[in-house]
Amino acid sequence: MIQPNVTITPAAAKFIRRMVRFSDHPAGGMRLVVSPGGCSGYSAEFTIEAAPMQGDSTMPVDEVKLFLPAESRMVLEGLIMDFADTPTKSGLTFTNPGAAPCACSSSGDAPAAPAQVNVSLDSIKRMPTTAGH
Repeated sequence: MIQPNVTITPAAAKFIRRMVRFSDHPAGGMRLVVSPGGCSGYSAEFTIEAAPMQGDSTMPVDEVKLFLPAESRMVLEGLIMDFADTPTKSGLTFTNPGAAPCACSSSGDAPAAPAQVNVSLDSIKRMPTTAGH
């Protein structure tokens, strides 16, 4: 499967690596679902999975795996994935360096910033386990 041309910063790679290694599935990977999301640019959720789901492609990130469904591969094309950790928020960010400024801003003189979205650590979902597994 064709992988997206996405830049993953060292900070994002470190975050992905830590999330997988300290999860219930350290041999698995992070499944990242990214979709277009209005003026903020992107909406994203991730889970740590034991294996990719049907239709996912596996992208190596350092020593771990990133599982990407087809819709995520298309959206991630040309983006920069980073990790931000500030006093007010922490999570993955996605920047499209070639994005046009949003036309819905009420401050017409504001400088145009690249499209960006933050994915909170609160979006991590634990899957229930069944007895015997």
